[in-house]
Amino acid sequence: MVNFVLVAGARLGAWAWDEVVPHLRAAGHGVYPLTLSGLAEKRGVPARQATHVQDIVSEVERQGLRDVVLVGHSYSGIPVGQAAERIGDRLSRVVFVDSSVPVDGESFASAWPDGGAAVKASIAENGGFWPLVPAAHYDGEDLTDEQIARLVRGSTPHPGATLTEPAVLAGPLSELPATYVLCLPDGAASDDTEPDEDVAELLNSKHWRLVEMNTGHWPMFSQPRELAQVLIDSAVE
Repeated sequence: MVNFVLVAGARLGAWAWDEVVPHLRAAGHGVYPLTLSGLAEKRGVPARQATHVQDIVSEVERQGLRDVVLVGHSYSGIPVGQAAERIGDRLSRVVFVDSSVPVDGESFASAWPDGGAAVKASIAENGGFWPLVPAAHYDGEDLTDEQIARLVRGSTPHPGATLTEPAVLAGPLSELPATYVLCLPDGAASDDTEPDEDVAELLNSKHWRLVEMNTGHWPMFSQPRELAQVLIDSAVE
């Protein structure tokens, strides 16, 4: 048995894992979906990048967890990757689900092609928050209309500082035991069928492995059972 700490991406909370959790628990694992500060039921709580890292570390410590598999989706790969090296021998594995990965001294926004200019401008125009996105944002991601409606309904504006402040790593991420889940929906453009440069470099490490899922960027909605099995398989490596 391992203990999964599940952290969803930008604008989402613990609720995003509702259809994954039962499959992990049925397999006998501990499951701890986590809402980061400033999101969902924690909306209004001040948050910076370091806050989100501490949210994850504090959850592991508060619950007294060992044999921990930290799971980060999308944006949350950045705080999850930092937290992974801070929980020491409590860590069993990190799973990055179609996510960003932390680079020391770099932020989520800085990895964007424009260096984060559009993200920063959007945050500045929206009172310090990355705003919600319309339903059309989820087109082509293997989601039903009902699933898209759930995403739109449950999302909250994302605290901007968490996206623009740099990650801080004490050591090379390549030394952590990790699985990267690359999501590839049918009809994906050729540019999307390979991991980005930072991830591709990490996958050269003997500690990292790649798993592909034939679905869109939100597999906890589009393929929750299959994602749960990927997480379980990763945990026993």
